[in-house]
Amino acid sequence: MLMKIFFILSFTLNLFSYTLSSTYYIDSKNIKLQHLIPHAKYNITLYKIDKNNHTKKIKAQTILTLLKQHGFKNIKTSGRYIKFIEKSPIYLDSMKSSIKKYYKEKYLNIIISSLTIIPRRYIQNLPHSYELKLQKNAYLKKSGIFSIKTLNNKRIYFDFFLDAMVEVYETRTPIKKGERISLLNTKRKYIKLDKFRALPINTTHLNKTQVKRNTKINSILNLRDIETLNLVKKGAHVSVRLNNNNISISFSAKALQNGKLRDIITIQKNDKKRLKVKVVGHNQVEIQ
Repeated sequence: MLMKIFFILSFTLNLFSYTLSSTYYIDSKNIKLQHLIPHAKYNITLYKIDKNNHTKKIKAQTILTLLKQHGFKNIKTSGRYIKFIEKSPIYLDSMKSSIKKYYKEKYLNIIISSLTIIPRRYIQNLPHSYELKLQKNAYLKKSGIFSIKTLNNKRIYFDFFLDAMVEVYETRTPIKKGERISLLNTKRKYIKLDKFRALPINTTHLNKTQVKRNTKINSILNLRDIETLNLVKKGAHVSVRLNNNNISISFSAKALQNGKLRDIITIQKNDKKRLKVKVVGHNQVEIQ
């Protein structure tokens, strides 16, 4: 019976496959088995960070050999070395508030589940006053790097990881270039924030914008995909107004160009004469 249990345990360990990270942040100087293999049934200290240091770098092959001795044979690594960093005993709530505020200013609707911030090196204390600086367009990704700048111009770098859901609009049907965006051809949904090439559109863009190019079904629309809605389309008949000295004259003409609000376009009257006019509304223009 004992041999059967041992065989089953050995078979299970051999089937277990896991890839180690290149960096681990630990809450003490003791590097334990469960830091590397979270689902290990027991936990022992494998290495220790020297008392005068806060990091330890170990060859990946050395760690793999040690893990193999404990029965974990199907373990892989992504690099030659694995680095262990002792977590810094610092208060991060103020930084977390700043980053959450930054994301909420960019997304009209975002649900943030968690935010993890990790300094890139051990820090005993934070400066009393500092300036927080994020990378350009950091809001397009769920993770990134930011730095704080102290009064003596010293920079300290941090990694952050955000777990959040964001509102997006996805096409219900294929949309042709120049077609108005509305709830008739899009649907709202929430997706997990990962990485965007541009900020997704939100409800404020509906009925006010159009797509720049033909768009496939089930495509998430972003700000690069849209432009301000044309109030006048080429070939449409427009109402032309002329206001001069309290005299108002109006007539109909044909638009020779597309036009957005306040655009200057060319129209053609019934007598074929062409005029430059300003777009002031839907199929409405004024002679300047």
